Amino acid sequence: MKKRVLVTGGTKGIGLEVAKMMLDLDYQVIVAGRNFSNFPLKDNTDVEMIEVDLSNLEALPTFISKVGDIDVLINNAGYMQPKYKYDNYPEEEKEKLMNVDLHTPVELMNAFSVSMKKKKYGRIVNTASIAGQIGHPDVWYGIAKAGLINATKSYAKCLGADGIVVNCVAPSAAETDMQKDNDEARKKAFKAAVVTNRFAEPEEIAKPIVWLATECPEYINGITIDINNTSYAR
Repeated sequence: MKKRVLVTGGTKGIGLEVAKMMLDLDYQVIVAGRNFSNFPLKDNTDVEMIEVDLSNLEALPTFISKVGDIDVLINNAGYMQPKYKYDNYPEEEKEKLMNVDLHTPVELMNAFSVSMKKKKYGRIVNTASIAGQIGHPDVWYGIAKAGLINATKSYAKCLGADGIVVNCVAPSAAETDMQKDNDEARKKAFKAAVVTNRFAEPEEIAKPIVWLATECPEYINGITIDINNTSYAR
């Protein structure tokens, strides 16, 4: 029987590249997203599509029930609102962002680790961000991603003894739809911070995610892989 992986935010960008790579590794791929109208994998028989708004915590129990047991959880969905400043952030937007970027990933780890514990096997990969390490103009995005990095460490400690490996990646800016909300000055500044003066390509982020989800040794647990091309070398 094929192993099953859930990829949130898997309809485009980094998540789509992850889904493609997991298919190449012969996984059954469940993709969670808000809109599948332009999803290029919709005709693949090894792909299951579930439409869901991950900012709505009340919808999670139904969503989790639809997914069923999985072997791998990839918390990739992300949401950013750089147009709002720290002192005029609408409460509704703050709640939506924190739900997508932090609360929902934690709830999904809680839910899907139950069956993983029974099997004594599971892989969880969280997509954090450099924003959670160095600060970010979108302050609540940075706060959420910092929380997700810490949650990765905490859940690795909580679940590691049950054969569940929990890691995350912290990319800098990538060539995805999230860039449409950034102004040109910020894009230029982001590019100037890396030695090759470009954003990451989605597949450059997807490859380490897939490695953490499949081949990485069990002893690599609770870590954050920085993917930022020297913009935050540590």
